[in-house]
Amino acid sequence: MRHAVSVFCAWLERTPLSHQLQTVPWVVPAVQTVHLLAIAALMGATFVLNLRLLGLAAVDASLERVTRRFLPVVKVALAVLVTTGVVMIAAEPARSLLNAAFQWKMGLLATALLLTAVTARGLRRHPEDWHASSRGRGLAGLSAVVSSALWVAILCAGRWIAYVRVQ
Repeated sequence: MRHAVSVFCAWLERTPLSHQLQTVPWVVPAVQTVHLLAIAALMGATFVLNLRLLGLAAVDASLERVTRRFLPVVKVALAVLVTTGVVMIAAEPARSLLNAAFQWKMGLLATALLLTAVTARGLRRHPEDWHASSRGRGLAGLSAVVSSALWVAILCAGRWIAYVRVQ
């Protein structure tokens, strides 16, 4: 598998797009800046949602209302993150795709997205159930704590990409 990824990275690095991204000095820093701003938006919205699930913030607003307000921010931020992430990968394919920190980040991201989708689905279908019973409150709290931990871990793994040597 690693060999196939290495071959793909070598091919991608030779494409005109990758060459352009590598030779224009301001592109990667600009894309990284947009990536970081999207991370900030995603983390802020996610933490508000999670604090609401825990009953620690926005308790005067319904869970449905808070979700309706902040879930679109999460979706837009994720779209921006995917787009800027693809550009950064195209600029330096091996640095990302062969990097253990990047691979951890992608695994954590897949887990966080799955948890977010399952939680959002439950909130859409039965918003009143999340705080109506001790089981619902427990699931809401567990989802919020695990989600917060996953997003912090994703953030850390993303930062470590710059410091893990690709062999």
